[in-house]
Amino acid sequence: MPNENCRLTKVFINDLCLGFGLCGIPENLIQAILDIGVKDLTVVSNNAGVDDFGLGLLLQQKRIKKIIASYVGENAEFERQYLAGELEVELTPQGTLAERIRAGGAGIPAFFTPTAYGTLVQEGGVPLKYNSTGDVLSSSSRRETRIFNGQEYVMETAIKADWAFVKGHVADMEGNTIFRKSARNFNPVMARAAKTAILEVEEVVPIGELDPDHIHLPGVYISRLFQGANYEKRIEKLTLAKKSESSVSSTPAAKLRERIARRAALEFKDGMYVNLGIGMPNLTANFIPEGMKVTLQSENGILGLGKYPGTRNEADPDLINASKETVTTIPGASYFDSGESFAMIRGGHINMTILGAMEVSQFGDLANWMIPGQLVKGMGGAMDLVSAPGSKVVIVMEHTSKKGSPKIVPSCSLPITGKGCVDMIITEKGVFEIDKEKGLTLIEIAEGVELPEIMTTTGCEFNVSPDLKAMRQT
Repeated sequence: MPNENCRLTKVFINDLCLGFGLCGIPENLIQAILDIGVKDLTVVSNNAGVDDFGLGLLLQQKRIKKIIASYVGENAEFERQYLAGELEVELTPQGTLAERIRAGGAGIPAFFTPTAYGTLVQEGGVPLKYNSTGDVLSSSSRRETRIFNGQEYVMETAIKADWAFVKGHVADMEGNTIFRKSARNFNPVMARAAKTAILEVEEVVPIGELDPDHIHLPGVYISRLFQGANYEKRIEKLTLAKKSESSVSSTPAAKLRERIARRAALEFKDGMYVNLGIGMPNLTANFIPEGMKVTLQSENGILGLGKYPGTRNEADPDLINASKETVTTIPGASYFDSGESFAMIRGGHINMTILGAMEVSQFGDLANWMIPGQLVKGMGGAMDLVSAPGSKVVIVMEHTSKKGSPKIVPSCSLPITGKGCVDMIITEKGVFEIDKEKGLTLIEIAEGVELPEIMTTTGCEFNVSPDLKAMRQT
């Protein structure tokens, strides 16, 4: 660990929150930074944990001047400091972040990705720093683009760091490391991309005790190693399975969400690999038809998500989904790091993704990651998911905002997540298909809803299928 007089100019701290939250964080190393008083840090992390744990502890004490991240998440202090002009934030799509770090460790200075083409990330203008009155002081610059095989790509540059603080499960004295379940996430790629990688693990074993076939990270990437102590391994969202498999929706809002989720589940097909976004999209997994095989992918490094654990004792802090909820896995599941996860997504191996939205345009543009100057959650992995070739994008959302404003609009007023990327919208009122040239077509209408109601609550023109059907349910 550096001494008190050492200034860390850029640090990888693996504290992931697009759903990864507090899983796999280097608790002892974060505490060491607090203890020695290091400040003015530039931190590269998927997010910043929660207000009172993980990287949030460094934010509380104003030790960080800049964060490069994909997700603000539920850390209210992170969002407050950013919007108040106390913190510089470079928001980067999660898959791009993982690849920028991986490239840094592999000696690749830059690369081209389809992610974020046509968004503020590519065009420039994402606020980096506000002043105390909410005015934007600096914004991101425009990215270079290039066309390969008829498709537009965005150039991104690699990230390297002075220090990486890495959390593993078991390592030998050579630094050969094994991670555990979804706690692997960004840890391996970060270790590879730093001048000095410090590894903390729960157990250190003698050389030769680990099977070489089981090593996730070779010791060549590790500079220093120690065994941590007194791990809290806090679970951010303890989520347990309901005792009854029957529907328990009681409130009107819960019944509305269930109606949408049940209809979305009809888009599942046998043998599909599917990624589910945070919130309502996750509910769709409850309604996968019996006997159908659908393999759920979570971008924090899981293929083969199962149900929520049945009891608190069955919950594992090293096994969470992208919503930061405790989960289980099905037989045949696998774990991998974030770089592998987004290679899987960008490479077109995921058949469908289901996401929520703030706005969707009539030609399929999606906005779901920020309201400038008011609300900043970050794009997380959404920009990567909607740019994946061959993947069907289904949006589940309420038809209007809480204020009654249409969420289906002629063009998005909010910064977009993806351009022309949405294939289907499912709301409590009906189902729309989207043609990138012809726009919206209403194909199903919910029970008790009349066409004039949809017309007055939809903010743009749409076609009505000549074969308009009642909205189906599982």
